[in-house]
Amino acid sequence: MRIVHAVCTDAFAGVERHVAVLAAAQADRGHEVVVAGGHAPTMSAVINRADIRHIPARTVRRMRSVLNRLGDADIFNVHMTAAEIAAATAWKSRHVPVVATRHFAARRGQSSWAAGVVSRWAARRIAAQIAVSRYVAEHVEPPATVVLSGVVSTEMSNPVGSRSRTVLVAQRLQREKRTGDAIECFAASGLAETGWHLDIAGSGADLGRLQALVAQRGLDSSVRFLGLRRDVGALMADAAILLAPRPDEALGLTVLEAMSHALPVVAANGGGHLETIGAVAPELCYPVGDLSAGADILGMLAADEALRGELGARLRAAQQGQFSPEAQACATEAVYRSVL
Repeated sequence: MRIVHAVCTDAFAGVERHVAVLAAAQADRGHEVVVAGGHAPTMSAVINRADIRHIPARTVRRMRSVLNRLGDADIFNVHMTAAEIAAATAWKSRHVPVVATRHFAARRGQSSWAAGVVSRWAARRIAAQIAVSRYVAEHVEPPATVVLSGVVSTEMSNPVGSRSRTVLVAQRLQREKRTGDAIECFAASGLAETGWHLDIAGSGADLGRLQALVAQRGLDSSVRFLGLRRDVGALMADAAILLAPRPDEALGLTVLEAMSHALPVVAANGGGHLETIGAVAPELCYPVGDLSAGADILGMLAADEALRGELGARLRAAQQGQFSPEAQACATEAVYRSVL
């Protein structure tokens, strides 16, 4: 098939990473794939192959022009509302079926009345929907086929005994990500007094508030803000535990990447975490809002190297078996063929 992925951004975050990994897996299956949108240097570096074409397309207008030029495609796979609108208004390619991937657990157009009208109109062009998790499927307009996202499996990471005494958080520093909960869990665990560190990789508007919280808890010497990092995989290979505090994560690519590194993940027991960590190692999930329980799990893992090794191996096996790009590409292809 000739497949076009469309995402109207010049950024590279979770959605764009999803597109890049899926595009490569589809090319491996013999499909001709074009990716339109996303931060061009990063998208090209992550895809890293000559047989996948990348076209910058940050705006709806630009994306509409790109899709009109690619009218010989078999499928337009659009990601997020702006790309849906671009596909709906690309009149020269209106014969191409549109499949929308839903990345967030929310119905369209909730920001305003006008946005709702436009997004619902654009949705009439959509032939099928893919949800990245059951949690997302339950919160978007039906019907939606669940296709769990995959990540590339890593070579075996550092053995547990050689990893640093570090708890890692890797995410955007925005309020909804609940990074403050991670700081509170770490503070309540008492790990700082035993020489452990909390490393926070990411940037965002919440940085100042989080730095103030660290100071209030007396953790300045134990919490390190690393800023935006492009080497999160290396950080995961070295860390002992990942902390995933957001309770309504759509699925959590960072969690899946940690699983591929055999890195135990302590997660809030909600959202897509129930389909990843909760489905494989539910003992690592704490009730939403119960940060003392999260602290207890952190303390338990920090004190037991053998347990970290056993849980990490279990999580890595689950990632390889259930959350691979190959499995995702196969299931996605079935959705495409259902509308051809």
